[in-house]
Amino acid sequence: MDRTEPRLDHTVADGVAIVVINNPAKRNAMTAAMWLSLPGLLEQLAADTSVRALVLTGAGDTFCAGADISSLRDPSGAPQGLAVAAEEALATFPRPTLAAVRGYCVGGGSQLAAACDLRFAEEGASFGVTPAKLGIVYAASSTRRLVALTGPATAKHLLFSGELIGTERALRTGLIDEVLPAGELDKRVEAYVRTLVSRSQLTQAAAKEFATGRTDRDAHWADQARRSGDTAEGVAAFLERRAPRFTWPSLP
Repeated sequence: MDRTEPRLDHTVADGVAIVVINNPAKRNAMTAAMWLSLPGLLEQLAADTSVRALVLTGAGDTFCAGADISSLRDPSGAPQGLAVAAEEALATFPRPTLAAVRGYCVGGGSQLAAACDLRFAEEGASFGVTPAKLGIVYAASSTRRLVALTGPATAKHLLFSGELIGTERALRTGLIDEVLPAGELDKRVEAYVRTLVSRSQLTQAAAKEFATGRTDRDAHWADQARRSGDTAEGVAAFLERRAPRFTWPSLP
């Protein structure tokens, strides 16, 4: 492979998958091929039982400046459809996901970050949702996800104007969850995902499903908890002052 070609890189180590948006010549803009490849990559990582959390980030000093604008010349609207499919694949990834953001997180970049469960950003990052600059109708699913994070007023501000906002406002409105000083983002993300991989995947999977608004599977998750023994293990570990050894999703 040409190492300068726009691509998605990934590594898996110690229970954490790291996916890197790599197109630095265009501030990590997503090409049509990159949008198309993301769902398959996520499916592959979801099937890897060693993966307990996923981090999405950008190469170098920026997260993602959106879609490669040259791809929008396609009159069929296919690039936008690919972006929505990639976003949905990320939103439905079965384990916790975290966007680690530096620099620009704009357009399709914000779309991907919003699809993650959590967003940590380095001071100085910029965020924007910019379809109004291009005459694009933002997908209903993407709009609803943005509203769920920020509330309708901030979502309208971002969508109506296409203006960029900084980390202070992004944190205050709920677009991001933490802001880290320069040089501290990687260390914080590494420590946080270490915590995630040590926790019960059962709890995380149920919480992720319930947080999307699905509330009709309490009995299913109670049965999973009973069969897996995670609850008993968690209580025993607490009383014995040791780290728990959770077994779900490997049920007896």
